[in-house]
Amino acid sequence: MDREYKREEEIMTISEVAKYLKISEVTTYKFVQEGKIQGFKIGRHWRVKRSDLAEFIERQKRDERD
Repeated sequence: MDREYKREEEIMTISEVAKYLKISEVTTYKFVQEGKIQGFKIGRHWRVKRSDLAEFIERQKRDERD
């Protein structure tokens, strides 16, 4: 259970998110900057919590069905 919690709270880079979603880094930056994927900046670098990425995926799945 503790391992599951840590995985959900994992912080990912734009590159890691892009690889995970199998999309370009440019598209990933665009999604984060537009707020489609919730992210935050550390200095000049964007980061995304894995749990926020999971929420984005669920929203995409719901929108696809509508």
